Amino acid sequence: MAVSAPHSGNWRRRRRDLTGKRAIVTGASSGLGRAVALALAGRGCHVLATARRADRLEELAAASRATVPIGYAAGDLCDPNFRSAMVIAAARQLGGIDLVISAAGAGAIGPFRDTTAHTFARIIDLDFNAHAELIRDCLPHLTAGNDSAIVFVGSILGLHPLPLHSEYAAAKAALRSLAGSLRLELTADKIDVMLATLGPIDSEFWGSLVAGQRPTWSRGHPMSADQAAAAILSGLERRRAEIIPGWRAQAYAFLARFAPGLIDRAAARNLSQARDVGPTTHHETA
Repeated sequence: MAVSAPHSGNWRRRRRDLTGKRAIVTGASSGLGRAVALALAGRGCHVLATARRADRLEELAAASRATVPIGYAAGDLCDPNFRSAMVIAAARQLGGIDLVISAAGAGAIGPFRDTTAHTFARIIDLDFNAHAELIRDCLPHLTAGNDSAIVFVGSILGLHPLPLHSEYAAAKAALRSLAGSLRLELTADKIDVMLATLGPIDSEFWGSLVAGQRPTWSRGHPMSADQAAAAILSGLERRRAEIIPGWRAQAYAFLARFAPGLIDRAAARNLSQARDVGPTTHHETA
């Protein structure tokens, strides 16, 4: 499923050519971010990949078979000093910034009553604040860029939340609202804003939770990171306002809009069965 951005002049009617674009990709050490960085480089983009794990970024750069090597900067996107320095370095190394694909993020699982303020703040930072402030830092460069675009990686839980995912769902709902506001605000600057509303992706998400563990009833069939990356690149080329790749994510989006009670009843049933088995283990990582 894809939604086209409203046209405002000829620039939005032509297909975007990704060749030669200068891109920042966050969360690039694994999963979707890594797949997007490799796919963009393979299409002739100049990419600066960023994540916290320098060794993974080195592996990413070595794995690329693109003519133009992938550059990288390791650091915490939630750190304003790193974020600002990374954007300046990207603009200098790439000669400007045309694309920002903000794919970094993490989750937390567990009852809201058991979640600490630290966990809540960390998830909001990782999944919303860091993305918003990254775009704020990049806007001067995007405004001066060549057919610029922003991609926020959202979630179907931003359409309708599930229990035990309160922090993550809240952050993704906020990200959805931010994308909608910026899409209109940045029209005059000819900067596209696309939201990639994703279902489960084959990634390290469940292994790097800030708190909690994967619910026993959450055992769906994830889309591969390469498939999701291909959908994002296609959406960029076609200037989509939003993409919802995969029939499972599309089915959830349909129910979220037209029959949210069905989602709630299924979630309540799963939650009840999980309680019968035993309490959800809850742990927090620094």
